[in-house]
Amino acid sequence: MIRLTTILAVIATTSSATAETFTADVWADNWFEMRIDGAQVAEDSVPITTERSFNAETFTFEAERPFVIGLVAKDFKENDTGLEYIGTNRQQMGDGGVIVQIMDSSGAVAVVSDANWQCHVIHTAPLDKSCEQEANPVAGEGACGFEAEDEPSGWDTANFDASGWDAATIYSARAVDPKDGYDQITWAEEAEFIWGPDLEQSNTVLCRLTVE
Repeated sequence: MIRLTTILAVIATTSSATAETFTADVWADNWFEMRIDGAQVAEDSVPITTERSFNAETFTFEAERPFVIGLVAKDFKENDTGLEYIGTNRQQMGDGGVIVQIMDSSGAVAVVSDANWQCHVIHTAPLDKSCEQEANPVAGEGACGFEAEDEPSGWDTANFDASGWDAATIYSARAVDPKDGYDQITWAEEAEFIWGPDLEQSNTVLCRLTVE
């Protein structure tokens, strides 16, 4: 399902006359939030707790170059084990993936998700994938260890030092297996799926890009 949301976020420091209007398409497994210079311009309209919450979002925003895109991407997990469907015969690790394209007012591609983005994982679980087979998985015990941290202060703004962040990991459409909503968008050929270093263990990923 594609939900069209118009969100005008005016990001200007000297004069709004130089701000541009951009149109963004985002598909995420399962949920995302986008910020421009630290201000939210869009959030996935389908709650992450919705089973099989797959959809694409299309929205507009205004920004003045240069600006920083901050993307929060989350895969659903029931708790800090990183698992879903716990206690059922479907108990498993979920897998993530997000793809982005942003067009300028002329319809030309301005930004796509690719290896130029930098990403940092703030929730990783389970640390041992054998947790998936545990009869009674408990977060922080045995194979079900996890690593979690808060969002670094100011990570989605220009003054943040992201030199220690890794380049986004690129995945094929086959690896991500995008579902509802993805096929309703005509994606730029250069737009790629990005995520943390592991589609299953990287549960919350912060990705950023400076647009000149």
